[in-house]
Amino acid sequence: MTSPRWRKSSRSSDGTSGQCVEVAQFDDTIGLRDSKDPDSGHLSLSIGSFAGLVARAKRNELDFIAQR
Repeated sequence: MTSPRWRKSSRSSDGTSGQCVEVAQFDDTIGLRDSKDPDSGHLSLSIGSFAGLVARAKRNELDFIAQR
């Protein structure tokens, strides 16, 4: 397996709030990680779960806890 190619999400902030996420496709999963701390690991989701997450986000169906 070759190393995944991480790319910054087109929806990430451009330095204004520091909220940056990167995605990469592995053999059968999608990886998500914090671009500010790429060595801290990543979250792996099945391709179907990732597609569902994106669909819910587009419909504004996700509840977020505000950072303090």
